Amino acid sequence: MKKYRILKISFVAIGLISIQSCFVAKEYQRPEDVKTEAHYRTDVLVKDSESIAKISWRELFKDAQLQALIDKGLTNNLDIRNALENINVMQAYVKQGKAGYFPTLSVGPKYTFNQTSANTQFGALLGSQSLSQYELSGTVSWEADIWGKLKSTERGAQANFLQSIAAHQAVKTQIISSIANAYYQLLALDEQRKIAEETVTNRAQSLETTKALKEAGNVTQVAVNQTEAQQLSAEALLIDIDNNIKVLENTISILIGESPKNIERSTLDQQQITSDLSVGVPSELLENRPDVKAAEFGLASAFQNVNVANASFYPSLTLTSATGGIQGIDIDKLFDAHSLFASVAAGLTQPIFNKRALRTQKEVAVAKQEQALIAYKQAILTASKEVSDALFAYDAANKKIDLKVKEASLYTQNVADSEELLNYGMTNYLDVITARDNSLNADLSVANIKLAKLQALVELYRSLGGGLQ
Repeated sequence: MKKYRILKISFVAIGLISIQSCFVAKEYQRPEDVKTEAHYRTDVLVKDSESIAKISWRELFKDAQLQALIDKGLTNNLDIRNALENINVMQAYVKQGKAGYFPTLSVGPKYTFNQTSANTQFGALLGSQSLSQYELSGTVSWEADIWGKLKSTERGAQANFLQSIAAHQAVKTQIISSIANAYYQLLALDEQRKIAEETVTNRAQSLETTKALKEAGNVTQVAVNQTEAQQLSAEALLIDIDNNIKVLENTISILIGESPKNIERSTLDQQQITSDLSVGVPSELLENRPDVKAAEFGLASAFQNVNVANASFYPSLTLTSATGGIQGIDIDKLFDAHSLFASVAAGLTQPIFNKRALRTQKEVAVAKQEQALIAYKQAILTASKEVSDALFAYDAANKKIDLKVKEASLYTQNVADSEELLNYGMTNYLDVITARDNSLNADLSVANIKLAKLQALVELYRSLGGGLQ
């Protein structure tokens, strides 16, 4: 009889395992209404099959000091370290999702002591009784994944895991671009500081010349005051630049995960762009942009949540409790063959009325899937816009550099000519002052446009999903 029961239990278990494979959860497919090609809206650079996003950041950024800073940032930056911990969290959920197919098993000893009351119907006849019982048992519970609920949960966890990896890659790309941008700004400020120092020196000399001209009766005190005011303005500009340099050094220090300190660097004129600036075919945005990949993984996760919600409407076949072991009232006879016991309980549960919870769960899952789809589409549109903006910005800066250099050269010549004419009394001091201001602004603009070109390069690299190699 006992052998028959054991055989029956085994048959039920095998049947449950067979039923578990009856349903395969729906596979995620990229929505047909999502265009796989983004439009850059530019004819600035050639779109070929090899994008600069495939270039290592070491190859694109040749500056040794900048490379050292990026290395430190990728190792020490707190945002990157936080993203790595988020990957560990999602990986734990993936392991949990895979374990969902297995039964729940618990084992352990148990001791029960009962003392009956003498003041009862049986107690009046038998008196107070005490009973000790010893037990060593294991309990198993398991749910058959008939409708793919567990499968969808596992796939959703995997999508979340891949999304966390893509998010980590997006942080890396952002850190690389942020460090490069800040570094180039620092070099531009160094260039502007040099211009400001030269301006302060030149205006100090001009002030002495103007004072001599006043003594000779060629100009008035107004010209002296105006020249001195220009010198003070240049000195104030130098203070502002020095302050901006310190603030930017602090910013870079935080990006590389270190306390604020001086940043070792080269010069703006030493920066060279040697890589071919091709953007690749538009569909590569889906392969390179980590934020676009993260958005699609988010959509895949939401899709699996809808699968789970749909499966919740169907019956659940569960092995609610399968317990077996040994028990007895005498511990010395506990391991006797007569102490064996077993019990099995299985059920098929069909939800009928549950206060609308399942319907609400599905409606929320469908709405979140639609939100994830919108976010995915928005990520693609944003990516194409950022690439287009960076291309136009780079092209505009490239065209303006030569113009600004020529403009600065002309204004520098105007200063020398107007000062010479003033010495001979052939012009007034207002022309000299105007020429000086124009020359300073033009020199500062040259540094700014060089910076704009480098920043456009960095933005193009980031917007194409570079920095992951």
